[in-house]
Amino acid sequence: MSGVGAVPAPETSAKRIVIPNDHPLIHFHGRWDSSPGTWWAGSGFKLHVENLSSLTLNLGPHTTSPLASVGVSLDYGPFYTVNVTEGSNEIPLGAIESEQKRSSNKSRSVVRINVEGWQNNRINLETIGLNKGAKLLPYTPSKLAFQFIGDSLSAGQYLPLGVDQAWPFLTGEYFKAEHNINAQPGAALKDIVSYGNQHGVSYQYFKTEDTGYYYTSDHNYTTPWNFLRDHPAPTHLVIHIGANDASQNVTADDFVQTFTMFLSRLRGLYHVQPFFIFTPWGWPSADGSISYYYEGQYERIVQQRRVLGDQNTFLVNTTGWVTWQDVFPDNQHPNVAGHQKIARLFEQWLEDWGLRPKSRWATPVLT
Repeated sequence: MSGVGAVPAPETSAKRIVIPNDHPLIHFHGRWDSSPGTWWAGSGFKLHVENLSSLTLNLGPHTTSPLASVGVSLDYGPFYTVNVTEGSNEIPLGAIESEQKRSSNKSRSVVRINVEGWQNNRINLETIGLNKGAKLLPYTPSKLAFQFIGDSLSAGQYLPLGVDQAWPFLTGEYFKAEHNINAQPGAALKDIVSYGNQHGVSYQYFKTEDTGYYYTSDHNYTTPWNFLRDHPAPTHLVIHIGANDASQNVTADDFVQTFTMFLSRLRGLYHVQPFFIFTPWGWPSADGSISYYYEGQYERIVQQRRVLGDQNTFLVNTTGWVTWQDVFPDNQHPNVAGHQKIARLFEQWLEDWGLRPKSRWATPVLT
């Protein structure tokens, strides 16, 4: 992914404030291992800082080589790409920050950073450097928190800014919510080998690592994810998956059984949260036709949950949401405009369901 390159940090550490990676005011989100290092697209952290003028990320040896692309947002503005490497990385803030502070006289800033890619997405955070006079403040997360689960259609594969331009990320931003995205291109829901993934999402979701662990020499293993680390716990779960199961010839009955068992396991973690189950929007063709998979099976899945007494699982019918104009013609995945369209349609669906966007972000940036 193209983007701004981080510039070498100036050697003025004596005049800078060094924040260790275990500082309690760093608000981590997504999946981090003990190094600490990121897994899964969208994982990252948030900072609430007083008198911020410079920010340095000091990254360790588990950082993707030659670089990892991260998305950076200042004061809830648009995300932009910065390519970071092992070592010291000065995150460009100056021009954007100065323009915003001149217009609003802010002395407090919120910086959000996340990895953009579904692969080459590891940043190994050692310390954070802040300018002299800066002060780290508590970050207050939104009380609304989405958990998205899926495959390439949710991970932002093929998008210039990766997951930061994908419909789950855009939906979370629209509602001013926290959002975690566990989506793996090529992976089936069923725990089978699929397009280079050694496991399916029904297995991998419960692990810290994404399926890239299999190809990683320094971390070629998985560890159980501690869901108590998800702060805040998700308030709404959204699942869009099944394309790779169909491609791997998983039968409809097998897929339904896998999905219902996965939902049962999720319900053991999330007792009262609503689950939103997407039907496929299908694979559009240039002639206007659309190829669907597992037709009628998602309805079966939701109905089975209802039979079990789960009245908080809902079907999101996405038929007609995506057409040929909305996809890249060479791979039929949604393009940038397509993801924006899906996000708008789902946002409207959620509002019709009864969810309202927050009027403002939970952590203010004004004094």
